[in-house]
Amino acid sequence: MAQPYVLVLYYSRHGKTEAMARHIARGVERISGMEARLRTVPAVSADCEASAATIPDSGALYCSSDDLKHCAGLILGSPVRFGNMAAPLKYFLDSTSPLWLTGALIDKPAGVFTSSSSLHGGQETTLMSMALPLLHHGMVFAGIPYSEAGLLQTQSGGTPYGASHWSGNNNQNALSEAETNLCQAQGERVARLAEALTSLNDGVPK
Repeated sequence: MAQPYVLVLYYSRHGKTEAMARHIARGVERISGMEARLRTVPAVSADCEASAATIPDSGALYCSSDDLKHCAGLILGSPVRFGNMAAPLKYFLDSTSPLWLTGALIDKPAGVFTSSSSLHGGQETTLMSMALPLLHHGMVFAGIPYSEAGLLQTQSGGTPYGASHWSGNNNQNALSEAETNLCQAQGERVARLAEALTSLNDGVPK
């Protein structure tokens, strides 16, 4: 039997969302027997066509439909784009109707994360924009509970809707300790839920 995995799927332009994804993956792998699978999506051009390349030059591989179909859980990340998710991630999600038709993602846990250059630049609306298609897929949405001290201590990113990071002007801010801890806590929580729901749903036909 293949090892269950949480898919950490993100788009990153300047590296901060990718850095968050790697901390989230570390949190996922705190749960014994659960793998973190890092994947990204290609950029889109002005005429909204995805890049023809199938393998990126560096970093995570591009996500396939099968990566998404067979995950035990999903954590989705994007930088803020005018209070919304970035176009490449939206383009990918718009291609997932076949999985919606078959109910492939129903009852799997999901979370979201984001980064922005301005402190009040639309982090929470971006997180909610990513949550909407996951709810349409029937996924079980998991935020970050206030039992995580970082939510009360952070002076930058961090929300109950999902992890976030304030990168600052010119992208100069490193992830703070609170932001890093919240990323790892989110990964661990989704992985723990994935483990529980996978066990609960074993043997139940989809």
